[in-house]
Amino acid sequence: MSERPTMTDTAPRPADTAAPPRTRPPRWWLLLGRDRAAAVAAVILTLVFLVAIFGRLFIGDHAVRQDLLASLRPPSLDHGFYGLLGTDVLGRSVLARLVDAAGTTLSVAVPAVLCSLLIGSALGMWAGYHGGMRENVAMRVADVILSFPSLLIAVVVLYVFSPSALNIVLILAVARIPVYLRTARAESAELRSRLFVDAARTFGTPARHIIVRHILPIALPTLLTVATLDFCFVMLTESSLSFLGIGIQPPDVSWGLMVAQGRQYLQTAWWIAVLPGVAIVLTTVSATVLAAWVRLATDPAQRWRLTLPRKRRGNRAVVPPEMIA
Repeated sequence: MSERPTMTDTAPRPADTAAPPRTRPPRWWLLLGRDRAAAVAAVILTLVFLVAIFGRLFIGDHAVRQDLLASLRPPSLDHGFYGLLGTDVLGRSVLARLVDAAGTTLSVAVPAVLCSLLIGSALGMWAGYHGGMRENVAMRVADVILSFPSLLIAVVVLYVFSPSALNIVLILAVARIPVYLRTARAESAELRSRLFVDAARTFGTPARHIIVRHILPIALPTLLTVATLDFCFVMLTESSLSFLGIGIQPPDVSWGLMVAQGRQYLQTAWWIAVLPGVAIVLTTVSATVLAAWVRLATDPAQRWRLTLPRKRRGNRAVVPPEMIA
C-alpha cells in the first residue's frame, strides 16, 4: 500500500526554488553619500543655486538700500540679520549684495555653459559620425576659435560693444563651443565603428536616430563632466571681466564686481572684497570636486571605487573579487 505524499514531501525546498540574487547598481544618492567630499560639494552647490534662484524674493531692496551712517560696519550680530557680514562704503548690506550677486553670476555662467554644450555637442557628434569633409571643416573652425584666448576675445568685443549680461553670455558661449565640439567629435568618431552602430546602420536607421539613441547616451557622461568643469572657467571669466570693469555694470552686481569695488578697502574693510572672493572659491572648488565624482559615478568600469567601504583605523579596504571581474 503506497503512502500518500505529505505536504512536507511535495513542498519545494527553499534552496531549489530560490532565484539567484540580482545585482543592481547602487542609487546615485547612496554613491554620493559614500564620498564625503562630493556630498559636501553637492550641498554647497545646491545652496548656491537655491540662493541664486529664490534669494532675491526675501532680501527685497536691502541690496541697494544706502545708509551712510552705517558705512563700513564690520561683520557683527549687533545690527540685525542684514548686518551679519558687514556693510560697504555706502552702508549697503554685504549679505544682501552677495545674495543678489549670486543670481547675476549664475545667470551668466549657466546659460553660457548650456548654449555651448548643446551647440558644440551637436556639431561634434554630427561631424564625428559622418567624418570626411564635414569633420575637417568643423575641426578647423574649432582650431581657429581656440587659437584666441577666451578672455582676450571677451575683452576686445566688450570694449567695442556695450558691456551687458547678454553680450557676456554670447561671447563666452561662442568661445567655449570648441571644447565640447572636440570632445563630442572624439567620442562619436570612436563609437561609429562599434558593432551596435554598424547593426543599426545595416537595418536602415537614419543617422540622426543613431546619434541620438546610440552615441549620445554613451558620450553624455563625458560631456557633462566637461560642462561641470567648464562652469568653473566661465564663472571665473565673468568675475575677471567684472573686476576689470567691462563685465556686469552697476546698478547690477556680481561677485567679481564686488571684489573690484572692495579692493581699495582691503586694509580697512576687508570683508567687502574677501567675502565675495570666498564665495567664488567655494563654488568653483565644489563644482570641481563634484565633477570628479560624476566622472566615476557615470563610468561603469570605475563605479566600483565608490562602493568600497570606508577605511577604518588600522584596516584597509579590500576590493571584492566580483568587482574586479
